[in-house]
Amino acid sequence: MEQQVPLPERSSSKSVFDLETDALTHCAKYLSVSDLSSFARTCKFFKSIAYSDTVWRHLFRKQWPELESSIVSSRASGDARAAYLDRHLAVQQFTFQENVFENQWSFSDSGAAWCILLDKNNVFLTMDSMVVKINYCSDGSHSVIYMRDHNASITCMRLFSAGKTSLFRNEAGLKDNFLVTSSLDHCIRLWWKGNCYHYFRHNGPVTAISDKLLGEDSSSSGNLIASGERDGTVSLWSLTSNIKQGQRALRTTFRGHKREIESLSVSGYNTSLLVSFSSDAEIKVWDTAASSSAYSSSCVGKFSFRNSLPLGVKCFESLCYVAAGTSITAIDLRTMQKAFCALACQPLYSFEVLPAKSLVCTGGYDKAMLWDVRRSGAKPEPVFEMEEHSGPVSSLHMDSYKIVTGSLKDSYCNVWDTSSGTFVNSLPVAIPHEPVVLSGCSAMAVSGSRIVTATCIDECAQVYLRDFNNATCSKPSNAGSQCTS
Repeated sequence: MEQQVPLPERSSSKSVFDLETDALTHCAKYLSVSDLSSFARTCKFFKSIAYSDTVWRHLFRKQWPELESSIVSSRASGDARAAYLDRHLAVQQFTFQENVFENQWSFSDSGAAWCILLDKNNVFLTMDSMVVKINYCSDGSHSVIYMRDHNASITCMRLFSAGKTSLFRNEAGLKDNFLVTSSLDHCIRLWWKGNCYHYFRHNGPVTAISDKLLGEDSSSSGNLIASGERDGTVSLWSLTSNIKQGQRALRTTFRGHKREIESLSVSGYNTSLLVSFSSDAEIKVWDTAASSSAYSSSCVGKFSFRNSLPLGVKCFESLCYVAAGTSITAIDLRTMQKAFCALACQPLYSFEVLPAKSLVCTGGYDKAMLWDVRRSGAKPEPVFEMEEHSGPVSSLHMDSYKIVTGSLKDSYCNVWDTSSGTFVNSLPVAIPHEPVVLSGCSAMAVSGSRIVTATCIDECAQVYLRDFNNATCSKPSNAGSQCTS
C-alpha cells in the first residue's frame, strides 16, 4: 500500500510589518520625498523608517553627490533628514552666494526680451517678432536657435505637453513640450524642436492664447487650443493629427466682446469651460462643449469690472482670479459670485496665485503684496507688504518656498520667504562686467532652483541664468529688510 505524504501546513499570511527593518529601510530609500511623507503618516513604525538617517543620506547623496561630505560634518548628531530639508529650502530660496552655476547671453540690436519660459534645459525668449531658443548644458556649453517665422510683434507665448494632443502622435519625444506663439501678423504658430510645425491664420491680429489645452479631462484629450483677437473674437482650433492632412482646423468662433482679448484661461474643475477677459473690462465664460456657438447657448456666465484696466485672469479649480485696475477678485465659476475681493489702493502690474496655500500675490508700485483668499472680510488686508523696489513690480513669481519680485526701474530682483514674508536675498538681473546703467528687469522666469532674468543695455538684450542647486555658502540674513505685516 502506497504511503501518503502529508501536505505541508499552509504558512500563515505575511504582511509588510513582517519584513526586517533593514529590508524595509532599503526599499524606502527609493521613494520620493512626497511619497516618504505619505509613508510616514501611515503609522508610527513607518514613520520611524521614513525618518531614518539611512533614507535621508541616500536622498542627499542622490540630489547633491558632490556635497555628501557636508551632511557628515554639519550633522554629526545624525539628523540627516534635517540636513536635507535645510539645504533643500536654502536651494529653493536662492540663499547661496558661491558656486552658483551661471550663464549669460547677449543679443545685439534685438531690443528687450519681454517674455521668458523655462523648459528643462531650454530657455525660450521673445524679442519683438523673434523667438530665441537656448539649450544649455551643465558644463557651460550651449546652442542658440533663432525662430523668425513671425513678421510682426509676438503677443503671447505658451508651452504645452506634446503627449496631451494627437498632433504629435508620430513624433519622437512625446514627453517633451511644444511651443505656441501668437502675433500681430494674424497667426499663431506651433513650434517643435526649434522649427515651425504648423500655423493657424486668423482674420486679424492675435492677442492671447489659452493657458491650458481645452478638454484635457474628457475623451477629446486636450485637442483644442483657444486664441483671442484684437476685434474681441475667441477662436477654438483643433490640434488633432488630421490637420496635417489639410483638415479644417478652426472649430468654432465665439463673439460677444466689444474690444480686444487680453487674457484666456481654462477652468480647473471643468476643462471645457473657457474664461476670456477683454479690454472692455468684462469676463465671459464659454462652454466650448456646447452644440452651438451662438452667444445665447455658448456664453454661460459673465462678470463686469467697470472703469478698471484689465491685467489678467487665472483659473484654479472652480475659482477664477481676476486682476483689474487696483483690485484682485476671485469669482466662483459655479455661481458667478465673488468669493474674495481685495483693493490694493494702487494700480496692479502683475499677479500670481498659489492655490495650495490660498495665496495671491500682487505687484504694485514700489512693492508687492501677499493676500490670503480665506480672509474674505469686507475689507481684507494684505498678509505682507514687500517694499524694496523703486518702480512698478512688473515681474513676479510665487511658489511654496519663495516670492521673487522684479521691476523695470531696478537692476536687481528680490527674494522673499512665502510663509513669513521675510527678505531672503537680492539678485542682480545681469552680470555687471563694466559700470553701465541697466534698464531693469524686463522679464523673468523661475523654476525650482533656477532663475532667468533679462535686461537691456544699449538696445542689446542681456539674459542671465543662475542655478543654485549645487551652490554653497548661504547669504547672511538681512535684518533691515522692508517687509510689513
